[in-house]
Amino acid sequence: MLFFSQLINGLQLGSIYALVALGYSMVYGIILLLNFAHGDIIMVGGYIALLAITAGLPTYIAVPLSIIGCILLACIIDKVAYSPLRKAPRISLLITAIGVSLLLQNLAQLIFSAKSQPFPSSVVIPKGSVNIGGFAISYTALVTLVVAVVSMLLLTWLVQKSKMGKAMRAVSEDMGAAQLMGISVNSTISFTFAVGSALAGIGAILYCCRYPQVSPTMGSLLGLKAFVAAVLGGIGSIPGAMLGGFAIGLCEVLVTSLGGSAWTDAVVFAILIVVLLIKPTGFMGKAMSEKV
Repeated sequence: MLFFSQLINGLQLGSIYALVALGYSMVYGIILLLNFAHGDIIMVGGYIALLAITAGLPTYIAVPLSIIGCILLACIIDKVAYSPLRKAPRISLLITAIGVSLLLQNLAQLIFSAKSQPFPSSVVIPKGSVNIGGFAISYTALVTLVVAVVSMLLLTWLVQKSKMGKAMRAVSEDMGAAQLMGISVNSTISFTFAVGSALAGIGAILYCCRYPQVSPTMGSLLGLKAFVAAVLGGIGSIPGAMLGGFAIGLCEVLVTSLGGSAWTDAVVFAILIVVLLIKPTGFMGKAMSEKV
């Protein structure tokens, strides 16, 4: 019984990490950018949902509003901060992403203060549980797992079967050749940011339902752990991001259940170091060769 309960907790947490890690992987797969502002987009999504709900908007409006807000913010960041640096060295993009992350955090502190604010999670997902095979699963865990699986299936279909997905894969393989074939590289990159941020918006709602509070720094550690999940699974790989997210979630819950709740963050980053030392490409990543 205890094992099943911890397994569900791990899969629930891993689902959130997987959704966020997918955003990292998609953007890195297209333009080789580690978008460290991705976690702070989640924070903005949490605040939008909080403001919408406290303003009296129903859940079916507040949740899509949060997701749309994340998408618009990501597209603005791409156009203003990243797009002018398309041909710049990668280190310039990385420094810019860190700068955007700090900017969003400090703006949130100026607007909302540095204190955590309670999130009315019961408004989004009612409290309670459902019995499946004699085991009680909370509505929050069940909704998180279902939403994560459906989101991942839709993303896989989008990338593998749709016209825009084919354009994304073409730009990922060879940006110059894709442009010669008539593919709008900038539009494809913007679409990738939009999809990744939509997943971040979904992850923000699910994360706030699991940990019912919102703060300006809530996205920092979440984003870093999702980055570890992306690296563990193989950054740039969609199935790898899913696998890495579930692995990190289960690992955290395992460490906590063994009485090491104070060590969960240390264990996660220790896993990152070990993976980079033993298999830098991750579980499902491809080895990349540089042309000379």
